[in-house]
Order: sequence, then C-alpha cells, then structure tokens
Amino acid sequence: MTATTSADPPLPFQGLKVIDCASFIAAPAAAMLLADLGADVVKIEPPDGDPHRGLYKLLGCAPDAAQADNNFVWDLNSRHKRSLVLDLKQPAGQAVLHRLAAQADVFITNLPLPARDRLGIAADTLMALNPRLVVASLTAYGETGPEATKSGFDVTAYWARAGLMDMVRADHTAPPTRPVPGMGDHPSAVTLFAAITTALYRRERTGLGGLVSTSLLANGLWSNAIQVQAQLAGVRYLTRLPRSHAPNPLSNIYQCRCGRWLSLVVLNEARQLGPLLAALGLAHLQGDARLATVDSRTTHNAAIIAAFDQGFAEHDLPTWRQKLDAAGITFGVVGTLADIDGDAQMRAAGALVPYAHREGSTVAAPIRLHGSTPRAPGPAPALGEHSTAVLAEAGYTTEEIAHLLASQVVQQQET
Repeated sequence: MTATTSADPPLPFQGLKVIDCASFIAAPAAAMLLADLGADVVKIEPPDGDPHRGLYKLLGCAPDAAQADNNFVWDLNSRHKRSLVLDLKQPAGQAVLHRLAAQADVFITNLPLPARDRLGIAADTLMALNPRLVVASLTAYGETGPEATKSGFDVTAYWARAGLMDMVRADHTAPPTRPVPGMGDHPSAVTLFAAITTALYRRERTGLGGLVSTSLLANGLWSNAIQVQAQLAGVRYLTRLPRSHAPNPLSNIYQCRCGRWLSLVVLNEARQLGPLLAALGLAHLQGDARLATVDSRTTHNAAIIAAFDQGFAEHDLPTWRQKLDAAGITFGVVGTLADIDGDAQMRAAGALVPYAHREGSTVAAPIRLHGSTPRAPGPAPALGEHSTAVLAEAGYTTEEIAHLLASQVVQQQET
C-alpha cells in the first residue's frame, strides 16, 4: 500500500461524503474502511470527545510511562477522518448536523436507539432531509424486538450471546473463553461496510438512499453459523473433550520442542497421512488399523495423539515448518503478537502496511480492489481539529461559525 499520486486512478469512494456519528468500535471501523478507499469522513464528537479516544487505557496493556500517550486504538479506527466537535444536546447543534446530513452520502451511527430521537439523528429524520442519504445503523441486538434498546458490546452480544464463548472453551470442564478486545467488532465493521456499499449500488439504480443495518448479535450468529445450524437442524455436538482426547487427531494442536504450538489440519488422509507419519518419525504406523478410518482414529484418539505428541516434541518450530511444508501438510503456526511485526508474509500480502506520516506500521483493511491503491494510512484527528473547516465547506459564514463557537455548540481545537 502506497500513497496515491496524480498518476493513480481515482479511489472508488473519492468525493463520497460520510458522517461518522458513532463510537466503540464496529461502526467507526466501517467508516474507516470507507476512508481508506477515498471517502471524506467527518467524525462527529461530543464536547468531551468520543469515549473511543480513551479505550486504549482500558485494554490491559502493560503499564509503560513512555507509552502512556500511544493511542493505538484511536490511530487504527479513526485514520483519515476529520473531527468536528458538535453538541447534539443543543437544538443548534442538531441544526448543524442536519445541514451536513442534507449534503452527505452516508450517515453511520451506533448510538442507542432511544438516544437517536433525542439527538435528532433518527433515520426517518435524516432521510426526510436527504432522500439520497444512506443511513447505516449498528446495534447490539437488532432494530426490533424486546431487546432492541438493550446496550451491548461485542463481548456480550457477539461473543457470549451467539454461543462462541461457550463453543471455543478448551474443553467441557473449562470456563467459557474470554475474547480479546475488538474480536467481534472488526468483522462486524466489514458487514456494515458491505451493507453501505450495497445501498450505494442500489442508489445508483434508483436514486434513493435508505436505511441499512446490522447487529453484533447477527454477526456473532453468522460467525458461529455452522454450529448454530447444526442445533437448528437437530444435530447435537459431542461434549468438547480436552486436546489430549480430541476426536480427530489429524485436526488438533501440537506442541514443538521449543514450546511453540502449531495447528494441524489433515483432511486428505489418502494423500497426506503417509508423508505426515514419515515426518513425525512414525512411518511404522503406516499400516496401523487404528489410523485406517475416521471411526478408528476417533476410537483410538488418545493413543494416536500421544504418539504425535512424542513426534512433535523432537524438533523446534522452525524445523517443523520446513518438514511439514516439504511434506505438503496443511498446518498453521499458533502465532503470538510478538511474531507479527516480523511476519514477512503479512507484509508481502499487504495485511500490514507502513504509515504515510510517521514511522511504524498498522493493520490494513482486509479488502483489495485490484487496480485501485488505497490511501496509505494517515493520522487520526485531534479533538475538534477540523471543526471550522467542515462548517465552512457546508456553507456557514465566518460570522455564523464565530457564533457557534461562542455558544459552545461547536468547538475547535486550539492551535
């Protein structure tokens, strides 16, 4: 990913005006995806700032005075945006937002449904001002139903409610698994991005915008869809057993001599079982009846896993990567955060990219539109950094802007 130049084709959303009136995390991340591809995203913030700005302090990172101001979450989810501080609790603030919405293409929010009426940002209100506007709504539990107004985060609505927290525990005796922050938010952001772009395509045909929505609950179910569909179809999963008794020894995790882990997935047993056994130093088991069929491997799973454990314990991870690659075996390294910065494949694939404005790297959007180079990641805005510029572009006079600033309806960053 490189910075665009005059020789590059225009970005797909160049000229698209987006209002990000959202917080914590999926909806703002969807706006960031649009910004990466050229959209002009105006971030609406309350006078005390989007609470998203302080999220990095709550994530359990190791205390380090030198890193106290490293707002990595805001830098990631707010890059390329412009910040407008606007007090929507005042009617004059709502009037400003309505003027912006009348000129915009997309309005994104995840504010609680009851608050949207109070703040003048309900979908019907905005679409009446601008029939071409796409209003993108993200909620925890959906737009309708007895829990539509219930608050929630990805850990509660996506991870816990949809069954993922229960399904991925180590075994049936372990407590439910705690997710890492944003684990459901960023996939849900891609869903909201897809809804927005679909609505923009429909607008090209009809001339009309409209409301699109998704929820953390729906995305959690979608992520867990195979297991959920099994339940709906009357199929019951077996109790989850410990790793040492996993039903399929050929799809399991194994520890190398160095302590690192890898995830083995052998689905084409006819072609891959022999080379795997040879790599493990277990070629003498090639004709063993316990390995012959799915049922026999399940029946004798503990003995097979124990044998594989002994084999994998013979070498460190780098050796196993070479051996398994040479044997044509599908596997994945159980990566750690410490691995990522030096991962050559992530960089070659464009999943990690350098910043445009400073040293270091960041996570790229997981979307590639070949023939169109996304913007190299730029800075996230300071609070109210662009307030007066955004108002001037919307047609406010110098005197009107001064009045809005004096009444604290709008705030501008001190320079």
